[in-house]
Amino acid sequence: MSFTFVQALPTPAEIREAYPLPAAFAELKQKRDQEIKNVLAGKDPRFLLIIGPCSADNESAVCEYVSRLAKVNERVSEKLLLIPRIYTNKPRTTGEGYKGITSQPDPQGRTDFKAGLIAMRKMQIHAIEVSGLTAADEMLYPDNWGYVQDILSYVAIGARSVEDQQHRLATSGFDVASGMKNPTSGDFNVMLNSVFAAQHPHEFTYRGYEVRTDGNPYAHCVLRGAVNKRGNNTPNYHYEDIVRLIDLYEKRDLKNPACVIDTNHSNSNKQFCEQIRISKEVLQNRKSNPAIREMVKGLMIESYLEEGCQKIGEGIYGKSITDPCLGWEDTERLIQEIAEMV
Repeated sequence: MSFTFVQALPTPAEIREAYPLPAAFAELKQKRDQEIKNVLAGKDPRFLLIIGPCSADNESAVCEYVSRLAKVNERVSEKLLLIPRIYTNKPRTTGEGYKGITSQPDPQGRTDFKAGLIAMRKMQIHAIEVSGLTAADEMLYPDNWGYVQDILSYVAIGARSVEDQQHRLATSGFDVASGMKNPTSGDFNVMLNSVFAAQHPHEFTYRGYEVRTDGNPYAHCVLRGAVNKRGNNTPNYHYEDIVRLIDLYEKRDLKNPACVIDTNHSNSNKQFCEQIRISKEVLQNRKSNPAIREMVKGLMIESYLEEGCQKIGEGIYGKSITDPCLGWEDTERLIQEIAEMV
C-alpha cells in the first residue's frame, strides 16, 4: 500500500488538556483577538505589525526575541498593535531538509509528529508567558488548527495554500483574523476569491467529521509580491497596486475591506534590508491617500535576533534557517520609525 500508518496522534483536545494555556492568558488572548479585529474593521486607529522570524525553529531564541519585542511594545502601543510572528509550520519551500518545528526527530532520526505538536504548543505558550503578546502563525496544515486555536490571535494562509479549497473552508471556521496572501502568480482575483470563501459559511469534512462554519468576517488580503513565468519577482506594494485592490474590493460583497503588506518575499526579492524602505514607502502612500490609509491596516516584517540567514547545521543562535531576516538593531529602530509615521 502507498501509506504506512506509523502512530495515531493525540487529538487536539488531548494535547490542549495535557499542555493547557494558563487561565490568565486566556483572557489576554480574547482581548488581543478583539483588538486586532477592531483594527481591521476600522474601529481602532492603530496599525498592525506582524513581525518576527521567517520560521520559528528554536524556542529559546524565539522567546528571547518576543521578550525584546514586548519591551518595544511598551513604547509604541498607542500607535501600533504588535503581533509576534511565530511561524511553527514554516518549512523550506522545496520540502527538502527543514520542514518546521512540528517535524521533530525521534531517537532513530525519523519524524515524530506527536513530539512536534507538543513542541509547537509549548513554544507558543512560553512566548506568551515571557512577552504578554499572543502571536501569529501560518496555517500550512489546516488539521493543526485545533492544537493552537486557544493560543493564536492571527493566522496567515500562504501563497501556495491560498488556492487550496481545504484551506479556504477551514479559515471560514477560524475565530481570529486571517490574512489570505496573494498566490505566487500575483493574481488579485484568486486572493479575493479566497477571502470571499473564508468570509462565508460552509459545510465540509474535517478531521473525520462533517462540520459547519459561520464564516470569518475578518479574513483579509495580504500582498506579498509575485513571481512571473520567467521566475522574476514582481512587487505589489506600490501606490497603484493598492488603488487597484481598493477598486476590486468595491466590486465585491466583502466585509471589512483591509490588506496587510508583506515587506519581504517577492516584494523585496528576499533582499531583507529592503523591508525598511518598503515599510516607509507604504506608510508614505497611506499619508498621501485617505483611501489607501483606510485599506492598508498593517505590515508583515521578517526579523530575528541576527540579520540574514544560515544553512542548517551552522548553529548560529537567533539567525534564520529559512528566509533572511532583519537583525534586532534594525528591527527596533524600524518599529520606532513606523510608530512615528502612522
